[in-house]
Amino acid sequence: MELKEAQQVVDQWINTTGVRYFNELTNMAMLTEEVGEVARIISRKYGEQSFKKGDKTKLDDELADVFFVLVCLANQTGVDLEEAFKRNLEKKNSRDKDRHKQNTKLQK
Repeated sequence: MELKEAQQVVDQWINTTGVRYFNELTNMAMLTEEVGEVARIISRKYGEQSFKKGDKTKLDDELADVFFVLVCLANQTGVDLEEAFKRNLEKKNSRDKDRHKQNTKLQK
């Protein structure tokens, strides 16, 4: 699925099943909450913390939640994620093309 299609699918779902978009501030809070859930899983799976009874453990599901809310925010603020992502990659390819290769902290 391309990003444009993902934005259309989410918009269709919101306008039928979801009734309407939450406002931008609510969605920003929801995005923060979902990113926190991703952080919790990462810190327990790859860090020093252990899982607690009842902790969510499905990283793929939580990342999908982050993506869904991000798409909602893009839709309601008029951002074409596909075009924005292409521009972002172009920026990274020009600005950072040698930056990471020259970073001694990244050398093995």
